[in-house]
Amino acid sequence: MAGGPAVGRGPLRLPVALVLAVLAGVALLVAFPLYGLWWAAPAGVALLAVAVKGRRLRAGFGLGLVAGAVFFGPLLAWTNMHVGYTPWILLTLFQATYLGLLGLALAWISGLAGKRPWVWPVGIALLWVAQEALRDRAPFGGFPWGRLAFSQADAPTLALAGYGGAPLVTFAVAAAGGLLAYAAAELIAARAWTRAAAATGGALAVMLVGLVLPGTTPAGPVVSVAVVQGNVPRLGLDFNAQRQAVLNNHVAATVALAERVRAGQAKQPDLVVWPENASDIDPLRNPSAAGAINTAAQAIGAPILVGAVLSGPGEGESRNAGIVWPTDLAPGTQPQQMYLKQHPVPFAEYLPLRPIVEPIAQAITNQAKLLRTDFVAGTAPGVLTLGPAKVGDVICFEVAYDDVVRDTVLAGAQLLAVQTNNATFDESEAMQQMAMVRLRAVEHGRDSLMASTVGVSGFVTADGNVHDATGFNTEAVIVRDLRLGSGTTPATRLGAWPEYLLTAAALALLVAAGVARRRRTAPVEETGQTAAA
Repeated sequence: MAGGPAVGRGPLRLPVALVLAVLAGVALLVAFPLYGLWWAAPAGVALLAVAVKGRRLRAGFGLGLVAGAVFFGPLLAWTNMHVGYTPWILLTLFQATYLGLLGLALAWISGLAGKRPWVWPVGIALLWVAQEALRDRAPFGGFPWGRLAFSQADAPTLALAGYGGAPLVTFAVAAAGGLLAYAAAELIAARAWTRAAAATGGALAVMLVGLVLPGTTPAGPVVSVAVVQGNVPRLGLDFNAQRQAVLNNHVAATVALAERVRAGQAKQPDLVVWPENASDIDPLRNPSAAGAINTAAQAIGAPILVGAVLSGPGEGESRNAGIVWPTDLAPGTQPQQMYLKQHPVPFAEYLPLRPIVEPIAQAITNQAKLLRTDFVAGTAPGVLTLGPAKVGDVICFEVAYDDVVRDTVLAGAQLLAVQTNNATFDESEAMQQMAMVRLRAVEHGRDSLMASTVGVSGFVTADGNVHDATGFNTEAVIVRDLRLGSGTTPATRLGAWPEYLLTAAALALLVAAGVARRRRTAPVEETGQTAAA
């Protein structure tokens, strides 16, 4: 073991590195639902880091791209269920490109590890956070699916969400992976068992640190909340053609709950939550839809948060809304409270640069014709008063975006309600989304819920535990007491600052690696010039 730490030694043979990149993608994949092997996430980080260590930049990019394709392909397979394979393949390759850039960056900094062994695990963690920060924002608002933090719903590291949000959880998981990569490099290059054991112990400590961190428990009054999962006649993109049946299902399930309440078989809820797309018939323009919702609200005797699609405001435009439907709505009047989804999904709820993109989209999939209108983004957080509670409404994929959820809590939300429609996807997508709800509950110290048209619906307490989870593609009604919260966690107060600081440190590290590379090559150039003279 003479000669110091071995993390600066040369790269592995390319075939071996390629196998490790594939295994990295597999390990990352199985860390997420439906598999849920959270401890595999740091192993995936380590495998990719070892594969690209010491390689040329283009090789680092290629290996990262391979790992990303193996990871994102199956993870996002639910996107191909009803639109064909081409959009799924394009999305997979686009997301994999970010891991390609990560592989390139890891190869770039690996030269620093020769004289500064600590740079390697720290750099791995910093670069993972920076990669996710970029992927979560660009282009068109980003696509945060597959963040390391979202694999940790059952892990001790989840507790870190309350202190630094998803970026801190990602940093911890990647730091543990970096320590494992350091341990592997020591064993491969020098069989340095002592240093490898110490690094492995450090990785284990990082992953378990959440066990000693106190969480935040809401201290407000208890409210009884009902979630109605009305289900749809059949799964698929044509759920919109079934909109009358979907609305009828949610009305009927709510009326049935009211009958159970009157019979003493269920507790009277203080508020009821219907999912996204529960009424795709605009109830503000269609008297029949409004009358049906009125019937349900009056029967249950509690306000209903209705997920609805509203027409307008302009030609070819729609809005994805959560509407508070009171029990005493006077004839001829309309509800006064609603939330409009702030982050519509590009290529699913609107077409960016429509004149250019629409012909291309139609060439890729014949389902593009279904996106005839563009959803208009709302501009305000979704804090709505339902009975005794101020509910923070978050619609579908918005739960993946840090700022949308945080702004809702800062605006006064006492509990979080995620309205979603999973009828066009499958159970794995629903479970991945539920994992995000669990992280948000811990991050902001709020009891939460997810209400889906077809499942999975459920309640999530502020400790991240799921209660009364429903099955998939079935009708269900669940009722539970939740506690209102009013305090703020460190993560809520800090907001994006942990991510900003970690990303800035990653950029500084990349610059330092560039300076070090220049210094290493300068003497060689000078020596060559002297010899020529």
